[in-house]
Amino acid sequence: MRQLIWSDRVISQLDAALRTLSPSAAQAARPNPSKGVQDSNDLSEAERKHAAGLMRINHTGEVCAQGLYQGQALTAKLTETRESMNHAAQEEEDHLAWCRDRLSELQSRPSLLNPVFYSLSYGIGATAGAISDRWSLGFVAATEDQVCKHLESHLTSLPESDQRSRAILKQMLTDEAQHAEQALAAGGLDFPKPVKQLMTLVSKAMTKTTYRI
Repeated sequence: MRQLIWSDRVISQLDAALRTLSPSAAQAARPNPSKGVQDSNDLSEAERKHAAGLMRINHTGEVCAQGLYQGQALTAKLTETRESMNHAAQEEEDHLAWCRDRLSELQSRPSLLNPVFYSLSYGIGATAGAISDRWSLGFVAATEDQVCKHLESHLTSLPESDQRSRAILKQMLTDEAQHAEQALAAGGLDFPKPVKQLMTLVSKAMTKTTYRI
């Protein structure tokens, strides 16, 4: 019975991976925050490309989040932690779909490097979950903190007239901050500053590559 349960979880993880990496598979459970916001038809070509680059970074960030949460859910010790990871991954799927839709509106595409970043994130998540649930939750909090910093900088960098992208990023920022708070409240480890600095360096490498590729 234990082997059957494990096999079911692995199959579920493979299905989640395919849904994450297939361009049109992710489906949002909540309405897109940009619904009803006037499209930015007055964006210049340079502004459109810049907005698309930022949204591509955010889309890849959500791909990484899916990998992280799914890896953690696979190896989490406590049922409560596993359910928390799965719930967070479902909310992140909203973000994934919103960013993908906005990229399409901006006549652009997701990053070609998404499979690489997903695999790396999945491995990190599974490793953190295998160490302990406290480590796993702490990694969520630290990662979401990095994501919030990126979102804040993107809200500043977006062309002023791109209100549709801005509406999406504002809702994402609210959700990500809540995920970080929930992870710490659930007993997540507050990582020391050197670990967070290393995560910042890795995050910067991801943003620089996915802006164009």
